[in-house]
Amino acid sequence: MTQVPLTPRPAATLVLVRDSRNGMEVLMVQRSHRAAFIPGGYVFPGGAVDPEDSDPAFLDCIGGMDDARASSILNLERGGLAFWIAALRECFEEAGLLLAYDGNGKLVGNDSSAAIERVRAEIANGNGNFIALCRNFGLQLALDRMNYFAHWTTQLKAPRRFTTRFFAMVAPGGQTVSHDQTETIHHLWINPSEALERHRSGHMPMAFATSKTLEMLSMFNEADAFIAHVRTIKSPPLLFPRFARSGTSDCILLDDHPAYAEIGKLDRTGAGTFSCEIVPGEVTQISDRVRRLTAPNAGIMTGPGTNTYVLGMEEGFAVIDPGPADDAHMDRLLAMTNGRIRWILVTHTHLDHSSAAARIKECTGARLLGRPANHHEWQDNDFHPDIVLKDGETLEIAGCRLSAVHTPGHASNHVCYFLHDENLLFTGDHIMQGSTVVINPPDGDMAAYIQSLLKIKNLNADYLAPGHGFLMDRPRQVIERLLRHRLGREQKIIESLSRIETGRLWDLVPLAYDDVPEHKHRAASRSLLAHLLKLRAEGRVTESNDAWTLASDTI
Repeated sequence: MTQVPLTPRPAATLVLVRDSRNGMEVLMVQRSHRAAFIPGGYVFPGGAVDPEDSDPAFLDCIGGMDDARASSILNLERGGLAFWIAALRECFEEAGLLLAYDGNGKLVGNDSSAAIERVRAEIANGNGNFIALCRNFGLQLALDRMNYFAHWTTQLKAPRRFTTRFFAMVAPGGQTVSHDQTETIHHLWINPSEALERHRSGHMPMAFATSKTLEMLSMFNEADAFIAHVRTIKSPPLLFPRFARSGTSDCILLDDHPAYAEIGKLDRTGAGTFSCEIVPGEVTQISDRVRRLTAPNAGIMTGPGTNTYVLGMEEGFAVIDPGPADDAHMDRLLAMTNGRIRWILVTHTHLDHSSAAARIKECTGARLLGRPANHHEWQDNDFHPDIVLKDGETLEIAGCRLSAVHTPGHASNHVCYFLHDENLLFTGDHIMQGSTVVINPPDGDMAAYIQSLLKIKNLNADYLAPGHGFLMDRPRQVIERLLRHRLGREQKIIESLSRIETGRLWDLVPLAYDDVPEHKHRAASRSLLAHLLKLRAEGRVTESNDAWTLASDTI
């Protein structure tokens, strides 16, 4: 029976930093070896949000903060104040630090430590609570010194799960840290880089979120510099680790990993058994209807290789982009379908996508579907579709309902295919993972490419299945990012022309593509030309004898 992941419990953590002769240090406490969560592990002070953290009695102890403001900062509708209070309460209970102002508006110091320790002991014995302490001593919690900077949720397969808000604060002087000998058995102030070294050597076990936070901390030498950086972080994204396999090893992914979205779709329970690598010749089951087979043609233009997608069941299959004319790839494709391929759909006729089509058709009798290119240079000129697809044409094939979406730009004959039953868009080279695609005139057209991006932005797709790379989620955000990139590059070209007044293509490449490695400049020059042709058609630049100049009304 499939195990349903636990609902994560709300929690809060406080990262306290200070300056020392060793550079910036951070407070860490060691959990008891009998603890249910990370036994013996090193953590920042913190823990679960308790019901008492939402007690209205705290309203007398929170200064200028209220729940509306606290919730807004955490991007919550309500209940956010409890996270802030929980972070301070847990820090007091676990580390003995009372981060609050006294009746004179001064931070609590060691002069109150004896009385505070007595109350702390009573709380530990169940004879008091944090609210009573604050009210009895007339304290105002130092919420104004707290800075929210991260939101982590424990991975799906964890036996205990938390959704934890991370706060940062410079530790005030005048108090001494003391672990409680119950929840925490040791504490230390330590340089973040040293803590990471101890963790890697096995001497400081800690959770993934803790080690990643230490990596961030290690970038700063002074506490004020770290806090200044934290204050620039607005609406931090949810950080949700996912487990996967890399060869024979386990690995943990965050959302900057190429396979992150795909693992999230395929591994609903967090079992961690799915691969975060694309291996040519290995089949990836995307869904009941869709499988992916990647060709062994990895390279600078093809990434990990060209993806072939197989749709359907045993009675007959459809193939999207059969790939290059590579014997091993074609043999594997025929074997995994038992030769029962009935339809071959091509996104466009660049050789790495369509040149296997002729042999697959010869072996299976499949029908070829696609569009011919307007220009023959760098095309698979052996591709002759049996059915020339129209924009918006709907196909009922291999038990699937597909719509063909003509998306010229990268190629004049480019077609994306939308699988209605799964809201999955096969993007070919219109959108590929890890890189922007080259727009290569004359068949490539930048203006058409941008219009095609806007066109598919309005489709109700949940995932993109690119011709190179893993599945991609949040299609609208992906497309908006691509549009910003292309229009930003266009503006950079205009600025480059304004600097040199008139320039040939190779004069402009190092200026407009100064963020691109030099070994990619030849490919970049093709997209640069596509931008210039678009700008010329718009009347924003002029060209004479291969030299380009800004139009007078563009300057």
